[in-house]
Amino acid sequence: MSESLSPRAHTRHDLAEAVGKVHRAGMPGIIAEVVDHGETMRECAGFAEVTARIPMTPELHHRVGSIAKTFTTVALLRLAEKGLIDLDASIGRYLPELVPGERGKAITVRMLAAHTSGLNEYLPVIYDSLKAFPDLAQTSPRSLIEHQFTHFDRRDLIDIGVEAPSAGEPGGLPGRYSNTNYLLLAELIETATGTTAEEHIRTEVIEPAGLHDTYFPSEPVLPAPHTSLCESWFGMADPPVDLTDFDMSWVGPAASLVSTAADLNRFFGLLVDGQLLRPESLEQMQSTVPVISFEGTTIEYGLGLHRREADDGTVWWGHDGSVWGGGALTFTRADAQKQITVLVNGQRWNSLDDSGRPQPHPIDAALAAVVAMGMS
Repeated sequence: MSESLSPRAHTRHDLAEAVGKVHRAGMPGIIAEVVDHGETMRECAGFAEVTARIPMTPELHHRVGSIAKTFTTVALLRLAEKGLIDLDASIGRYLPELVPGERGKAITVRMLAAHTSGLNEYLPVIYDSLKAFPDLAQTSPRSLIEHQFTHFDRRDLIDIGVEAPSAGEPGGLPGRYSNTNYLLLAELIETATGTTAEEHIRTEVIEPAGLHDTYFPSEPVLPAPHTSLCESWFGMADPPVDLTDFDMSWVGPAASLVSTAADLNRFFGLLVDGQLLRPESLEQMQSTVPVISFEGTTIEYGLGLHRREADDGTVWWGHDGSVWGGGALTFTRADAQKQITVLVNGQRWNSLDDSGRPQPHPIDAALAAVVAMGMS
């Protein structure tokens, strides 16, 4: 192991300074936890609640968005290990009423987990038909506020995604990131277990991993203690809108998870170290294909896992996530000896150019520096 990867590569002061720069660049608040060969450094900057000037602290609960997809996939693979689900069986075999006909026969469970099903995202259709959420062309956060407590039926969302124009052929590459895939996996878990996906993930994944501050909220209002989330909507919300309280049925178990920096590092550390799945299951999670993200970039995606290569060539596994007003990122090195988790309570801080594309902001570089520090 090279000297650059030693536990003393960066000091707590270095991390504190880097985190502070993110806040000074305009982020309301940030939490960062780096675990390096068993040594933990936690640093915060800014405010958990801006109006009341409540300081950010590392133990606060936070909405972590699509990081929930990794939890869903671990639950799915554990069911596969028990023979209750076949990853290479068609989703039409299990849920013929949701993905009917030849399409249902062509799409496998594995394709859903890898985002290679060709099923499209339902969110644009929600916007077009219900005006539920804004898009870049409209550049207005108004509908976020109006639909803060709107409840959606998961099967209705799946129907929208299945009926939307195809994003590609089943199994075709590159894949297209889509929440429709993971809402279908939630339905599959419920069919296989007879309980809700959230409850099954809690009892079969969250509790066995020893995560005491990770849960799927049952109500729009989070119990204390938690961060407050500030949505800027590309500078159109000034000051940013507090969207902490939100009915997360618009994305369900695909991205409604609440956790902490410590719990995320613990979970991904156990996962990458092979303590949550059999070796062959973890190998399948880490078998990646190119997938086009919501931002239009191509990422290496396995089954609910991103693969990321650091500047020094080391491989890291994890996931990121965002919700209205908040974001999260967590990665664990392939040897499970080093980890970084970053939580922020601001989102869409970039302004837009005349063509509607987000422009660089000082927060971007400051955040990238924190992640690079954690991965060096």
